[in-house]
Amino acid sequence: MKYRLVDLLACPICKDFPLMLKVFSQEDRYSPSNVRRCELYCAYHQGMVQDLPETRCIECYRFEVTNGLLVCNKCNRWYPIIDDIPIMLPDDLRNRNRDLEFLRRWKDRIPSAILESGKPYGLS
Repeated sequence: MKYRLVDLLACPICKDFPLMLKVFSQEDRYSPSNVRRCELYCAYHQGMVQDLPETRCIECYRFEVTNGLLVCNKCNRWYPIIDDIPIMLPDDLRNRNRDLEFLRRWKDRIPSAILESGKPYGLS
């Protein structure tokens, strides 16, 4: 998943924007010649574009987030990024076993609020 995708995503349940991105692993895939810049929110620098003194879009665009977490600060829902793919399904369509396995695997890197009371599942 490109960092830039966070500029386009909102929580599918409550529609809050932007989502918080936690990167667990990333890969340097290539140096692009054509870069699309973020319009509102830059996940690479974790800030609104208008508030950032500078951006390094060419550097950012080289990376793919291979494993990570998207978190909605409004409703406390979390969405895993597994093998480059953000899995942003409604609660009733999520795979509980896969989600709990994800939480256990990355528990040292996941905010405690998500582990304890994240939606739809937590480890508590």
